[in-house]
Amino acid sequence: MRGVRVLLGLMLAAGAPMLVAAGDAPDLEDQVLARINQVRQDPVGYAQHLRSLRARFSGRTLFLPGSDRGLLTQEGVAALEEAIAYLELQSPLPPLSRGALLDLAAREHVAVQGSLGTRGHISPDGSTPGQRVQRRGGGPLVGEDISYGYADPDDVVRQLVIDDGVPDRGHRDLLFNRELRYAGVGCGSHSRYGHMCVIDVSRTRNGMSVYASFAQNEARAGGSGAGQP
Repeated sequence: MRGVRVLLGLMLAAGAPMLVAAGDAPDLEDQVLARINQVRQDPVGYAQHLRSLRARFSGRTLFLPGSDRGLLTQEGVAALEEAIAYLELQSPLPPLSRGALLDLAAREHVAVQGSLGTRGHISPDGSTPGQRVQRRGGGPLVGEDISYGYADPDDVVRQLVIDDGVPDRGHRDLLFNRELRYAGVGCGSHSRYGHMCVIDVSRTRNGMSVYASFAQNEARAGGSGAGQP
């Protein structure tokens, strides 16, 4: 039941980092989901990758490989260490498949919020992630993570997994929710933070309950057989 509560109620936006990279949105969306799936399928392997960052901290500043600029964190190496410990206890999870309606809802939020330079999960018209999916014929059972400031898939996923400055580590918990099966990703420019990526996730391809989806499939199967010998 804990996973269900996360899907219904968890909608968090990661704090904006100090560095911004450049990238191509359609390719970036595919790459972000691929990285998420790699981490879900091999959490212990990702923990080993994060260990390589330990020596790159100077106080609360992280110096990433290939960059001469430091990334100022809120918690310093403590958040990294906690993420490593968390990952080492995780069992591998199945990869997330793309959901077309989830993609559309995520991209809508990027287009609107990016142009306005705002942040958070509620659209200017007051709609939630689930309501954005509902407008497209889906259901409301949608969780959402947002990363601001990065246009590199490794940076986006690392931000969400370490979850620096987020006391309940809600972004990370959502990525490792074992009930999730589908995701939609939208990435694009942001007038304040340079870039943003929205990841909308659900147990079903369209955000409906698994029972409603099952009933729809049964109805279609019954309809397709009507009149057949």
